[in-house]
Amino acid sequence: MTLISRRSGQCAFCTFRSLIWPGSSPLTFNGRSFHQSRPVARTFPKSRRKKYSESSESYGVSNHNGSYKGYGTPKDTEGRARTAFRKFEQTIMQEVRTLKKTLINGTIYVKPVGEEEMKGWGVGCKEELLVKLREFEDVIAAAGRRATERGEINKASNPIFCKLKDAYITKDTRGLQDEIRYAFTHFTLSGRFSEEALANHQRLADFRYPIEWYPATRAMQRTFHLHVGPTNSGKTYHALQRLEAANSGIYAGPLRLLAHEVYTRFNAKGKPCSLITGEERRIPEGAKDTMKSCTVEMVPLNSKVDVAVIDEIQMIGDEDRGWAWTQAVLGVQAKEVHLCGEVRTTDLIKKLCAMMGDKLVIHNYERLGKLQVMAKSLTPRHSSERDGTPNKDNDPVKKLEKGDAVILFSRIRIHAMKNAIEKHHKGKRCAIVYGSLPPETRAQQAALFNDPDNDYDFLAASNAVGMGLNLSIKRVILESVSRNNGTDFITLPLSEIKQIAGRAGRYKTARDAIEAGPVDITDGIPAKPTEPPVGLVTTFYKNDHEILSSAMSKDAAQMTTAGIFPPANVIERFAEYFPKSTPFSYVILRLHELGSLSNQFHLCQLKEQAAIADIIQEFNLTIRNRLIFLAAPVSLRDPGVVNVVKAFARCVSENTGGHILNIHELSLELLDEDPDTFTRQQDREMYVRSIERLHKNITLYLWLSYRFTGVFHSQALAFHIKGLVEEKIDLCLAKAEWQEKARIKAMKRNVELLNALSEDKGVTNASSVDVPLEKNDFEDPKESLDSKIPPVDETSGNSTMYSDAEASSEAQSGIRDASDKKFGTLRIPLRAKLRGRHASP
Repeated sequence: MTLISRRSGQCAFCTFRSLIWPGSSPLTFNGRSFHQSRPVARTFPKSRRKKYSESSESYGVSNHNGSYKGYGTPKDTEGRARTAFRKFEQTIMQEVRTLKKTLINGTIYVKPVGEEEMKGWGVGCKEELLVKLREFEDVIAAAGRRATERGEINKASNPIFCKLKDAYITKDTRGLQDEIRYAFTHFTLSGRFSEEALANHQRLADFRYPIEWYPATRAMQRTFHLHVGPTNSGKTYHALQRLEAANSGIYAGPLRLLAHEVYTRFNAKGKPCSLITGEERRIPEGAKDTMKSCTVEMVPLNSKVDVAVIDEIQMIGDEDRGWAWTQAVLGVQAKEVHLCGEVRTTDLIKKLCAMMGDKLVIHNYERLGKLQVMAKSLTPRHSSERDGTPNKDNDPVKKLEKGDAVILFSRIRIHAMKNAIEKHHKGKRCAIVYGSLPPETRAQQAALFNDPDNDYDFLAASNAVGMGLNLSIKRVILESVSRNNGTDFITLPLSEIKQIAGRAGRYKTARDAIEAGPVDITDGIPAKPTEPPVGLVTTFYKNDHEILSSAMSKDAAQMTTAGIFPPANVIERFAEYFPKSTPFSYVILRLHELGSLSNQFHLCQLKEQAAIADIIQEFNLTIRNRLIFLAAPVSLRDPGVVNVVKAFARCVSENTGGHILNIHELSLELLDEDPDTFTRQQDREMYVRSIERLHKNITLYLWLSYRFTGVFHSQALAFHIKGLVEEKIDLCLAKAEWQEKARIKAMKRNVELLNALSEDKGVTNASSVDVPLEKNDFEDPKESLDSKIPPVDETSGNSTMYSDAEASSEAQSGIRDASDKKFGTLRIPLRAKLRGRHASP
């Protein structure tokens, strides 16, 4: 009797091509599948295995990139490529049919396609549109068959399928819907352009030399000072010292919080400084030439200054916002440019300075105090092992000490943790810090925590503390090392873990360690310098501690590319080659697709700009105005925001009706409700979500009021309403409760699903598993109110920024599954199979 173990992912025929095994019966031993068979046949049978056809249900897998063979048995085997691509093909065809129904018949959210939009697609009537849709459906079906039958899944052999697969992997179902709509538009328009027009398209999409976008800056000879080192090493302090000594200058930070901190510091020292962010401008009265403290997207590229400080330069490689740092580096007109960030940026900055012909001086810094990972987590058990029952020995909140900062990834959870800490530590208070708090509130909370003589011994904060906040933290404790990034439930990147952890043991300011040491009061002689504090970092739970320890023992790899985004003037010129009625979403997606790059740059991702373009397509707006709306702080996953955006676009197109009290879509009546009347925590949380959406809409109004001053003219009233909304939010969140049982249940579910994914089990009967994830509703360090598309400054011709952070593509198709209505729903197994097993070359 011969026992063999079948190789995972392949049938016996593919594994042992030289042997033909007659009929066998399955045998199971300790959970492993074996086969018991008669002696090996020595001649080939007359019948051969057939290639996969429509009636076949399974086939084997090849490890070749981009292809696999279509052989197999009739039995459907778990984990094979056929399962993934077969189900993905079904998903694609379902979305194509949904698009066809939406365009022809409309939905409760979206009207049927109109004549103007049909003109943009080059069709004259609905009958012709229906013919085009059927032809497009046949093309997509053929691409799916080539993938499932012949294994053609790469860009060269099956470009349509490859693009749809990549969109689904990176952006889930919403990304797939966007890509299908774009593919249909391209299908209808591709034959309408001459060879000369196509050549012009390609010429405008040549992004290999972005340094040429800033001719005024290229005429200058600049000196770059790169300040690199770990957190708490004094990099930014030294750069700001040089800025303070200059006659004119600019500070550019990643967050409004940091821009506001520098603005406050300079004005307090008698150095007039302006604050420029996406939603707010503060200009000192009577001062002609002032310093400027900005979010990095708002850097004025048409102003000549002596010194510019660009903070957190490692963000230049970010997939979403990296273009803003690249724009500032390539375009700021400063004699001295000081860049502050991580060591991993060194090689990239050297290359950029060589390309620009500018001088580079590198300043290396060492950490001012030691940093070490604690030997164990606060509790010895794994997060998935907790059952939520009270246990004083394993309750991490009770083990917190004075000077501890707990890092969480949700505004609700931050306030709930604050209440839990104050409940378990009687007589002690907990400060809170997260990005979307008003700057004045954040500064107040930081000051309370830094003061050793009061009762504020603890801090509950978001990962915004990882970027430049001056806080006297003894221990950094991560409540979790995973978070929702808007699409996936992910482990924090190595660089982010190290940056957050580096805040432990941090001095209130670098000045405390750099300036003169203490003086002995007995004789006035400088005393022996004290040892710098040791920063400690740990986690709540054991499994998170293992990830933390691994990350802290590694060095981040050197960055290789900087992000770029085509300037507004390039987009405008590119759009002129298309008929006026062409969907603007197609124009920007097509330009993004055609873009050619050099090895030092990458194109930053389009977030939800295409969806926003479709929302405002019906209004009579100029290309410049459309670009402004595409860069606006819009979060499309919020219910009702589509109507708000349309109301604002209507005001701009009609050039009237922009008073905030006349825009009924803003739901200002929420201010009349009293949250104290809510007896259930669930009702209070629903109210918080509603009034937070109102806060975002008011912020959008303020943002637009700086771009369309003649339309949205009730700015002062909007600021007043924004303050009232913030008071309501703080009142509700202050009463949030730390619901440990519900949190542990959600964590166990997420861990089980991720474990099932890694082991590739439990996904036979479903193409996806819906995992409702908690919203990260604070301001992410990767996000400011200025982070989308860089329009052009009309005075200089250089690219500058008007924008904001997160959004999603809810209104793209106008219809969504019930599961998609939940924030953060994930399609884990199918998307991961497509990503991990058959990634495109």
